[in-house]
This record gives sequence, structure tokens and C-alpha cells, in this order.
Amino acid sequence: MDSERSRLLELMEELAKCKANDAVKLAFPEGERPDWIDRLDLTALTGFKRTDKGSVEIQMVDRMAVLRLLVELSDGQEDKQAEFFQAWERKAEEGAQEET
Repeated sequence: MDSERSRLLELMEELAKCKANDAVKLAFPEGERPDWIDRLDLTALTGFKRTDKGSVEIQMVDRMAVLRLLVELSDGQEDKQAEFFQAWERKAEEGAQEET
């Protein structure tokens, strides 16, 4: 049971950290090779719709809901929570640096 809970928490951490970049690539696949779709990380994608007029709707997992649930489920593990949020902040800072 403990290992199942740990695995669930790990999966939730991965879900909270995943990027939306590949979902956008799925919506606008210009110049991609035939096997490109196999390499996409669509973990956070919950819905995808393209209308007959060409507009695209992408639905992603609610990260804040995942984070709230993660905090609730990891009760009594404050060190683990702090470590997770520090990693989250580092990842956000790295992303901000990549954009500039």
C-alpha cells in the first residue's frame, strides 16, 4: 500500500511539472517528420479538438488542483513538499531563462 501511494505521489508530481509545449506541437504540426507524434509528451493533455474552420481547442490538466491534492496526500511529509516546490521553482526559473 505504501509503495502504491508513493508511486501515485510520483505520478502526480510528474503531472504537475509537465509542459504544454508538445500539445501545441500537436495542434500545429508544421514541417514535422512522420514519426514525430510518437515522441510527444502529451501527459497533461486532457482534450483536443480541431473545428472544421481550423480553430484548435487544447485542454490541459488543472495543475493547481493536482498541486492541492498532492499537498493533501503528502501530509506529514513536509520535507518532501519543500523539496518538490523548490524543484518547481527551479524549473520555472530555467523556463524563464530559456524564453529570454
